[in-house]
Amino acid sequence: MTNVFIPRDRRPGETRVAATPETVRRMLKAGLEVSLERGAGAAAFFSDAAYETAGARLLDDAMAGWGSDVVLTVGPPQPAEAAALRSGAVLAGLLAPYRNPELVRQLADGGVTAFAMELIPRVTRAQGMDALSSQASIAGYRAVLLAAMRIGKYFPLLMTAAGTVPPARVVVLGAGVAGLQAIATARRLGAVVEVSDIRAAVKEQVESLGGKFIELPEAMSGAGGEGTGGYAREMGEDFLRRQRALVTERLAAADVAITTALVPGRPAPRLITREMVEAMRPGTVIVDLAVEQGGNCELSQADSEVVHNGVLILGPSNLAATMPHDASSLYARNVLALLLHVLADGKPAIDTADEIVAGALLTHGGQVQQPEKKPA
Repeated sequence: MTNVFIPRDRRPGETRVAATPETVRRMLKAGLEVSLERGAGAAAFFSDAAYETAGARLLDDAMAGWGSDVVLTVGPPQPAEAAALRSGAVLAGLLAPYRNPELVRQLADGGVTAFAMELIPRVTRAQGMDALSSQASIAGYRAVLLAAMRIGKYFPLLMTAAGTVPPARVVVLGAGVAGLQAIATARRLGAVVEVSDIRAAVKEQVESLGGKFIELPEAMSGAGGEGTGGYAREMGEDFLRRQRALVTERLAAADVAITTALVPGRPAPRLITREMVEAMRPGTVIVDLAVEQGGNCELSQADSEVVHNGVLILGPSNLAATMPHDASSLYARNVLALLLHVLADGKPAIDTADEIVAGALLTHGGQVQQPEKKPA
């Protein structure tokens, strides 16, 4: 019987877990044996007792679990954990392959079949496995709540006996999953929302949520900013310079800016410069959700607060972990969907002709499977 192990993530600030009692029951129903490191789900409010009731076996010795047939993680394993994986084992998690070339090489050299959840292709069949989307949605939601707590005014329009309070003005840069959730959340709170994105195709989605799309002149957009899989493509510095000029006046009038623009495998595009921050009003809050890839704001610092000319710049690198129960529930279902997809007769069967497997497969058979992610 194929055995599956779920460890506790030891990275600072990480609270999520890769399986819940619900997904444990589904794995057992699929004929798998499940073991879990004791306390793995505690930070996400899933008790050991709940896992035991679901049918999981609890392990006190976590390193013993790393020798299982399948290991499901939230983030990338530590070197000692990766070394404990046996040849032929299957690992699935948010492995951050672009930032961890040494880990990629270690997994390949160890004969591990590794799936990077962030590489899941955005095709219809893989929607249930799309961990980037499930976690980005949480980040977009939390970013707005974080901003709302830090600005010195109301979000909604208020008419009081002492006079009218105008609504907050929010500018969202990037209308991917995180950006769309940020728009929806800010609108629910009563803010006026403007949105900039290089992909003209997202205008309808933005407007359906009540946001106002900042139009890019046709000459600027050219062939459009749509990349593969629905992501934005990397644009040249000249385009970004002119885009910045277009949104500067919106930012100068804003109370909040939420930046979410990412290009897979590349540094985050620089959308807000120091000069743009200096043109913003004191008390404005910027929440930079791209800080883990360098940030959309020139002044952002990961997991730090920066105040520049009275503008507060927040750079949370893992907002999904601040809502661990639901983040874990969604992520665990994403991982389970991938695992069930690659199982045949209760055992992993790696079909590299399958577009989902081929897209997410990072290492297999001693080789790095994604050429652009091969360590130098």
